[in-house]
Amino acid sequence: MNWRIEVPTLTASPLGRRTSRTPVSMPPLGGSALQTDLRQDSQDDRSSEVRPSPLLTKASASNIFRYDLPASLVVFLVALPLSLGIAIASGAPPLAGLIAAVVGGIVAGALGGSPLQVSGPAAGLTVIVAGLIAEFGWKVTCAITVCAGVLQILFGLSRMGRAALAISPMVVHAMLAGIGITIALQQIHVLLGGETHSSAWYNITALPAHLSSADAASVAIGGLVIAILVTWRWAPAPIRRIPGPLAAIVAATVAAALFAPTAPRIPLDGSLMDALQLPGLPEGRWGAFAVGVLTVALIASVESLLTAVAVDRMKPGIRSNLNRELVGQGAANMASGAVGGLPITGVIVRSSANVAAGARTRASAMLHGLWVLVFALPFAGLAKQIPTAALAGLLVVIGVQLVKLTHIRTARRTGDLAVYILTVGGVVFLNLLEGVLLGLGLSILLTIWRVANAKVTATPTRADEWLVTIEGVCTFLSLPRLHQSLNAIPTGSRVTLQMSVTFIDYASREYIDAWCRQHEATGGLVSEIEKDTGTPGTPGCHSCAQRCPSCVEIPSGRTLKETNNEVKIVNHMSSL
Repeated sequence: MNWRIEVPTLTASPLGRRTSRTPVSMPPLGGSALQTDLRQDSQDDRSSEVRPSPLLTKASASNIFRYDLPASLVVFLVALPLSLGIAIASGAPPLAGLIAAVVGGIVAGALGGSPLQVSGPAAGLTVIVAGLIAEFGWKVTCAITVCAGVLQILFGLSRMGRAALAISPMVVHAMLAGIGITIALQQIHVLLGGETHSSAWYNITALPAHLSSADAASVAIGGLVIAILVTWRWAPAPIRRIPGPLAAIVAATVAAALFAPTAPRIPLDGSLMDALQLPGLPEGRWGAFAVGVLTVALIASVESLLTAVAVDRMKPGIRSNLNRELVGQGAANMASGAVGGLPITGVIVRSSANVAAGARTRASAMLHGLWVLVFALPFAGLAKQIPTAALAGLLVVIGVQLVKLTHIRTARRTGDLAVYILTVGGVVFLNLLEGVLLGLGLSILLTIWRVANAKVTATPTRADEWLVTIEGVCTFLSLPRLHQSLNAIPTGSRVTLQMSVTFIDYASREYIDAWCRQHEATGGLVSEIEKDTGTPGTPGCHSCAQRCPSCVEIPSGRTLKETNNEVKIVNHMSSL
């Protein structure tokens, strides 16, 4: 037996609100479908996540061919040159970037909790991977990737997805900016025809020498790539359908083949199948190995979760399951490291291209990985024709784009500019982990300082009248500032104490009450109000310092609670 329920709804009309009833059909009570829906709803409530609409999770085959297939081709064209460039910048085998793109697209796309996020090798891990390869070698770096994936799965199963978002966004922005500066400093030397170094100080000090001995062909090839990427936004709309990085790399490769056949190319050893290799364990230095695992797991997790949140904002109607996303990213990193691929994380460039191309489901990300695999198996040898200066120009642009002026303006406006500068400096001149820890430490100290320092001001309004305002969080740590401001008020004056605090502890409240009693004992008068809208005749009137007749004073010996009750009674009687 089916139930029919009329649900009242409110609609607007010229004569006011009007109630209508909408019939809703329900399955029989006690049916398995209803019980399943109730269980699912309770699970969604516990996870505090909104289930995506069926269009975004169970699309028909026609929708996949109509929306996801074209989007996957666009993402494939974006991912192909970026994966090669990131592998080169990391010091890894070039084909390791393609392996990570395949695994990230298929595994993370199928298991992750963000349907429209596209995963693969990311510029945010370039500095970390380069340091690990220099310290341990490539095979041990693959083992670190596998262990980091296991740790990510544990993070997801422990439901730590939302906890990772507690990191200050300004620290994350500064971390990415520091990575971008490091990449640009390294690749500018390759663009000039020289060799790069892992030390930022060396890359800065050696830049004048490389400028004086720059190779003209490499500079021309890299400059062509940079020029195309910078001006691509102004290209005609039909041409802009081709991803800018792909167009720049193809144009530079053709130009090099015609005019600079001796320019250095990407070194490849064998095919994609030859690049597959098992990870290896280190010979000692297990402490450094554990630090590497933790660093890769934390940075990859934070970057993936922030990208998932950004994708949710791009596409209204969906909401990512962050814990499931961690499990999917961990499984992808385990698979990538096990076969010789780079570490994987969610990539904002590919994800934004996926959303802009009209993707509807996770099929787009999975198909993009499949296209990379189909291309890499027979045509990986074509990458040998790409000049290294072309990829260097691409990476310089990527690095510069990681430094966003909007983030710097925000840091200046919110008072976090010191956190931003310290984090960027630490990432560039020390290492990524130390830079992030320095930024987090300063951010925590600034938070404590802001909590400990309530805003207390005492300003004269007339000859014998003062206005004291207390704002923010008022704790015992604010007693020195309270003492300095209140003791500056002359004895015998009339004082209006305006409170606008989110929290006040016992020590501060007792100090303020004691000062009020002492001030009144010496002939002064204190009126305490709460900061409100400023409407005359209410306890929050801002003109109390001017003795307006409609305000109610707090008599000596009364408590604030009793006086507020009296004010409410007076206002109620006056309205009658």
